[in-house]
Amino acid sequence: MTESEFLALADEAFSSIENSLETAAETTDLDVECSRSGNVLEIECIDSRSKIIINTQAPMQEIWIAAKSGGFHYKYDGRIWRNTRDGSELFAVLSAIVSEQAGVAVIISSAL
Repeated sequence: MTESEFLALADEAFSSIENSLETAAETTDLDVECSRSGNVLEIECIDSRSKIIINTQAPMQEIWIAAKSGGFHYKYDGRIWRNTRDGSELFAVLSAIVSEQAGVAVIISSAL
């Protein structure tokens, strides 16, 4: 995959995350703020005063997540973003991370 293809896929993933969180904030008690700057998406969980940082690592073609529960690396396998260690799927894990840190059940899904 070229760097341009990677960046396009990562941008789609970031947009899916932002859209899912916006929908959840409108339909539940979720109180988060998202801000995006270049290759970094920051999710601030207002009630718990914690943050989740998601960024791209173009040289390795990975998306990285930093959260209270740890750091995670995801690589696109041609179908989904898969954890490089345990094979878990990005959106499922991020749903659990946001739910835990925000204290509200959230489902984040891919637009793909």
